Amino acid sequence: MLKKYILVFLVSMVPLIELRGAVPIGLSAWLGDPLPILPLYILCIIGNMLPVPVIYLFARKVLLWGKDKKYIGKFFTFCLEKGEKGGKKLQEKAGKGLYVALFLFVGIPLPGTGAWTGTLAASFLDMDFKKSVIAVMLGVILAGIIMGLVSMGLFSAIGAMLGI
Repeated sequence: MLKKYILVFLVSMVPLIELRGAVPIGLSAWLGDPLPILPLYILCIIGNMLPVPVIYLFARKVLLWGKDKKYIGKFFTFCLEKGEKGGKKLQEKAGKGLYVALFLFVGIPLPGTGAWTGTLAASFLDMDFKKSVIAVMLGVILAGIIMGLVSMGLFSAIGAMLGI
């Protein structure tokens, strides 16, 4: 059982997979008995949030440092330009509701969204660190709830009851 807890903790830290992949793994019988839901959520949220301050504080600095390096420069420059362009676009659309937009971006489990991407966007936009971390954390909690419900088949059960 400890191995499964460690696995879901580590999976929740992986970019692109994050909590969205760790919750279904923890709730499945794939590696043995499903984990109890409350400890699973807490562990996945901690694992997903652990890299957030590091990403916010250092990712852009690393990209800026590497943009003029021989082998990695083109890729780092591409990442910087893409991040700045995407951040400005989000800021124009969201206006004053930027933190709500960040919360929803992280909270709705779609490909390419999540704590890593949301935090990097917040860093590019020079959003307030504390407010950004709170918005990302609330988004991670929402994503965990959605993934838990989907993993437990609640939506399928509701659909069956409604005849959909």
